[in-house]
Amino acid sequence: MSGTEHLDVRREGATLVLTLNRPEARNALSLPMLVGLHDGWTEADADDSVRSIVLTGAGGSFCAGMDLKALAGDDGMAGQHYRDRLKADPDLHWKAMLRHHRPRKPVIAAVEGYCVAGGTEILQGTDIRVAGESATFGLFEVARGLFPIGGSTVRLPRQIPRTHALEMLLTGRPYPAPEAAAIGLVGRVVPDGAALSTALEIAERVNACGPLAVEAVKASVYENAGLPEAEALAAELKRGWPIFDTADAKEGARAFTERRPPRFRRE
Repeated sequence: MSGTEHLDVRREGATLVLTLNRPEARNALSLPMLVGLHDGWTEADADDSVRSIVLTGAGGSFCAGMDLKALAGDDGMAGQHYRDRLKADPDLHWKAMLRHHRPRKPVIAAVEGYCVAGGTEILQGTDIRVAGESATFGLFEVARGLFPIGGSTVRLPRQIPRTHALEMLLTGRPYPAPEAAAIGLVGRVVPDGAALSTALEIAERVNACGPLAVEAVKASVYENAGLPEAEALAAELKRGWPIFDTADAKEGARAFTERRPPRFRRE
């Protein structure tokens, strides 16, 4: 897998690490970066050897939001190839930001520094979130007379209590990492500089589990989130029962009995 000039892509075992790489702009989203993210999600889902994805940023920041000039290709940085990609798929940037695209592999965010505006919006498309203690979050759009159109008015109230979501959406103020954790926007706060290593440790735990089970559990959580409880429980059975018939499920039971690590084969 390859990235773009604003997105680094590398493998750490069964984990695909995507690194936003415009540190001079606090990793503000550019068109090459969005194309790279779109391709990264797509390629990870197509590659069965990838079991998890870690998203992070270079240079001590996660993402400072959308660079509108760079997105439009008016800054001289985006080559014709990237403009052609966006023209061919006008929805590409929303898929890249995980607005209405959900990778089947778990996505773990490792946040240091600024994760604001579009950064906080793309964060909402991730599954597990780790932040350095000095990280800053927030949706600043209303303070600039703008609308957080990356999905935040829909997703944020479904992910954190509505009163906290509305305060974040309507005040446009920054949130330090401990407060972001207290309201449930992130799951862990770690010492500065440790977000990526912690995210990779979580990824390794995910990778050690049965991949068919992991993907089915993730799918069930999201598919059933808006359903009445009775319907959701019925849908959970429909999604979950087939996992018990897999070779991986049998291997997991054998490994437990034999007191050894399981060797899952996605079968």
